[in-house]
Amino acid sequence: MILDWRGIDTVLLDMDGTLLDLHFDNHFWQVYVPEKYAERHGLGLAEAHDECFRRYNAKAGTLDWYCVDYWTEALNLDIAQLKEELSHLIQVHPDVPEFLVAARKAGRRVVLVTNAHHMSLGLKMRRTGLEGYFDAIHSSHSFGIAKESPAFWAALRQVEPFDPERTLLADDSLPVLRSAAAFGIRHLLAIRQPDTRLPAKDTGEFIAIHRFSEVMPV
Repeated sequence: MILDWRGIDTVLLDMDGTLLDLHFDNHFWQVYVPEKYAERHGLGLAEAHDECFRRYNAKAGTLDWYCVDYWTEALNLDIAQLKEELSHLIQVHPDVPEFLVAARKAGRRVVLVTNAHHMSLGLKMRRTGLEGYFDAIHSSHSFGIAKESPAFWAALRQVEPFDPERTLLADDSLPVLRSAAAFGIRHLLAIRQPDTRLPAKDTGEFIAIHRFSEVMPV
């Protein structure tokens, strides 16, 4: 058994790449936004791509990277509208609803913990219908700290009491998993293939799954 559910009371779950296919986000930021940036600013696609990625890289791991308002201003694009235009690509990973139902039926508190901006979070909950599967939903934007910082987990614990020793976090981001480990969250689970259109990724020191059926609570 990958997980000993007897030692887990709280299940913290990331959204993008963990519960949802990361293909939407990857395609949006790597392809769609550079295309629209090129159109808006009269640039060649290669030049627009380079400029977008220069800006992305400067904000990696910070709350701005996840902020719709920041990128709307920085790129002079209506990011919310562009996400709506591409929202048909938002897809739930296999076994996710079944896992969420099973975890709650088994008496665990199931909490969505995401770096997604409230606009993106709302869009994805509407498209997937997953909102009702959680006991609580928290965005890092409410705390002003990205999950990559161990301080985020301390802030979360103030409004979402959990025992780190008896908590599971599933996330596709290695920096986030490492920050959770530094805070003391004991049970950590990586996602082997966040984007179903790309090969499986190296999950470093973390136990990883391809799909949630591998860790379904009994």
